[in-house]
Amino acid sequence: MDWSDGIWRARFAFAVLLCAITPAISAQGFPDRPVTLVVAYPPGGTGDVIARLIAGRLSTSLGQPTRVDNRTGASGAVGARYVAQAAADGHTLLIGQTAEIVANPILMKDAGYDPGRDLQPVAFLAMVPVVLAVPANAPYTSLQQMLAAARASKRGLTFVSGGPGTTSHLAGELLRLRTQTRLIHVPADGANAAFNELLEGRVDFYFAPYPLAIGPLKDGKVKLLASAPAKRMLAEPTLATVAEQTGIRSFDIPAWVGVFAPKGTPSAVVERLNRDINLALAQPEVRQQFAADGVEIVPMSVGQFEDFVKAEARRYSDLLNEDFCSKVFYGGCEGFSAGLQ
Repeated sequence: MDWSDGIWRARFAFAVLLCAITPAISAQGFPDRPVTLVVAYPPGGTGDVIARLIAGRLSTSLGQPTRVDNRTGASGAVGARYVAQAAADGHTLLIGQTAEIVANPILMKDAGYDPGRDLQPVAFLAMVPVVLAVPANAPYTSLQQMLAAARASKRGLTFVSGGPGTTSHLAGELLRLRTQTRLIHVPADGANAAFNELLEGRVDFYFAPYPLAIGPLKDGKVKLLASAPAKRMLAEPTLATVAEQTGIRSFDIPAWVGVFAPKGTPSAVVERLNRDINLALAQPEVRQQFAADGVEIVPMSVGQFEDFVKAEARRYSDLLNEDFCSKVFYGGCEGFSAGLQ
């Protein structure tokens, strides 16, 4: 997404204005104990880093300690299910990402939760670019060269992901199907573990969250061949997209992070959280850190975030259809679900 600074300020002002008109007295008494931000993946991943960055700011604004709790497993379903079943009072929140909010409900026969039914969108945190990274010593310097190498090899190429159903997995499978190239998936336990597989040379490429690639890129350990979103990244404007290099116009795989509460959480509490989170995102040091990581802050009101989630659910429903599942997972979508049990 291409968000100019002027648009950012306008959206932020609108989001804060909507929150400000909610009578503060209706959220009186919240919070009355520590607030927990549940991250559904291991420590060190993008969602975890973002959660810890805002946790301290929320502790100050809410007047209660805000802690991060990593509850991992089943491609984010364990953490999402935990929050969906928590008390609907705003004290237990999910740092939700693309997989557990819009992919799992399609791919998993019974995830144990339904985001539309069980989770209330609270606040959008960030849009995280995804980049195709390869080891620095890889013999190719462009995506087309990499695909040519895969076609020329009897074994094809391997790609790692943070786990089945994650953004990195879906991006790799989409590239495989749309280019009809032999690309073999190697799942890892989280984004950090996936990047280690790449750095150790055990896999050929990784559709990685850009923040994780910055350090290895500066150290000369990896190189970037493409970005996965439809539009070029602000942080790497000369890096061509997958769509540009392959002609696959529908290839648009960014990652995003937002905050969700159990469904039924009082609207005044949801609005209070939205306001405080947007104010935390507006702090200069937070914006600077996000910018340094190539992450785009996109402040939204509760209503705007609800609309965004619904649109993403529709988009992924079209992408992850039964034809996709039948070609990616043994036994189709039900096979994916069974593999996570």
